[in-house]
Amino acid sequence: MEAGTEARRVASVMHVRCPDRLPEDVYRQVLEQLAELSPVVQALPPTAALVELKGALRYHGVDARRLGEVLRVRTISRLGVDVRVGIGPTVTVAATASGQITGPGGVLAVDPGQVTDWLGPLPVEALHGIGPRQAQTLRDYGVHCVGLLAAIPPATVQRLLGGRAGRQAADRARGIDPRPVAPRALPASASVSRAFPRHTLDGAAVRAALLDLVVTLAAQLRGRGQAARGLTLALRFAGGTTWEMTRRLPEASAHDDDLRTLAYRLIDAAGLQRGRLTGITLKGEDLVGAGQVAEQISFDGAREARLVAEEVSDRIRARFGPGAIRPATTLLRVS
Repeated sequence: MEAGTEARRVASVMHVRCPDRLPEDVYRQVLEQLAELSPVVQALPPTAALVELKGALRYHGVDARRLGEVLRVRTISRLGVDVRVGIGPTVTVAATASGQITGPGGVLAVDPGQVTDWLGPLPVEALHGIGPRQAQTLRDYGVHCVGLLAAIPPATVQRLLGGRAGRQAADRARGIDPRPVAPRALPASASVSRAFPRHTLDGAAVRAALLDLVVTLAAQLRGRGQAARGLTLALRFAGGTTWEMTRRLPEASAHDDDLRTLAYRLIDAAGLQRGRLTGITLKGEDLVGAGQVAEQISFDGAREARLVAEEVSDRIRARFGPGAIRPATTLLRVS
């Protein structure tokens, strides 16, 4: 057993892969499920994460494989999302293991004593951290599996792949990876998107979709106890071109009124004329806790009435679902 593996006698690193194209809000909920297992979670956006389970194994009194199975049950039952969970003594082994799960979900655990035998037969491109160009270079020299890579003197691998990349590849092929799981939360943002079933030139339809996104994003922020300091509007056009702009709010907010006003300014700035839209995304940027936002005294009776209605709407959605209330089309007229 190599020195790097000796340092870790327990497979305590979990690498989690979510489905591709998972919405950001659902990805955040998966991270919350991970945090229930261990406080040491490293987000790897857009769809992966690392978890250090050392303390969690002692706390829960089960092995890492069991915690991986618990995670799958929770994400499926609570979020409707299956995940692929790789577990190993190092980041490289755990991430390589999760990549070897062929189904939509599953758990694959590699014990420290099995690392060399398990890695050996894998193709070099399966080793986490080996990119397509590096894999092709190794194959050109007849190194087609991880076991052969591990058998080559590190100096030779360095000549093939370059100094630092070669050292890392040689070490990781032997199961050596001293990197710790570094706790890191997902950047403070939240986004909602809408894809148009047909390319649209209808300005009213675009504004209706934008208003729906505003209401959805605002409700999401309020439900999470957050407020946005800025908004980003991204438009996707037929042919694959995109347009994006970010602007700051005067004050951090999660209220429909404030987000709608800025969102309409952003769509006006896009100067849409004959552009055929295929999709639209609205993102709340630089999020802060709602408790950090000072509520300003307002003498605008109409606004105060709308805020009261907003609270009622939130309670109705919480009870009957997010689609219980939809924006009124009359709100599309902007003064």
